Amino acid sequence: MSYDVPTQEMLTRDSVTIGVDAAVYYRTSDPIATLSRVNDAHMSTRQLAQSSLRNVVGTRTLAELMTDRHGIAIQVKHILDSATLFWGIHVERVEIKDVRLPREMCRAMAAEAEAQRESDAKVVTAQGELDASVAFQKAADELAGSPTALQLRYLQTLVKISAHDNHTIVLPFPMEYIKKKLQK
Repeated sequence: MSYDVPTQEMLTRDSVTIGVDAAVYYRTSDPIATLSRVNDAHMSTRQLAQSSLRNVVGTRTLAELMTDRHGIAIQVKHILDSATLFWGIHVERVEIKDVRLPREMCRAMAAEAEAQRESDAKVVTAQGELDASVAFQKAADELAGSPTALQLRYLQTLVKISAHDNHTIVLPFPMEYIKKKLQK
């Protein structure tokens, strides 16, 4: 037999109200015990399924509930199976079908996720800028040792600038000439 546990409002350990849908699959393993040991074994199994699910959800945080549905289902199955065994009922499987969050919680989680993505993007950008500045410093150190290489790099930069539709004219002027004039 199967039983759809109706959606129940439940409170998690971290005080979040959620709605949980589940299904319980069970069978009668001892018909005599089912008829003699409990007034209505099937109704009792259903009520026990509801209360067991509520109790287990109450011991978990929202994060645990969202990431470990299978573990919760196994825990509920174990509780149900051990309690209903005396009634001649064997619980085959418990499935957590759906977990519904309140709308404001969904909005808050979406805003938190967006903020986390923006934060991660800023970290990546900052790391890229740091790597670029280290590379520029190494290039500057290399070029500082050779005035000819520095002049060639300067000319390459001018070529790149002039490649676009530019109306600005740039004339390279040797720095050594300026230094000599200033010393006189």
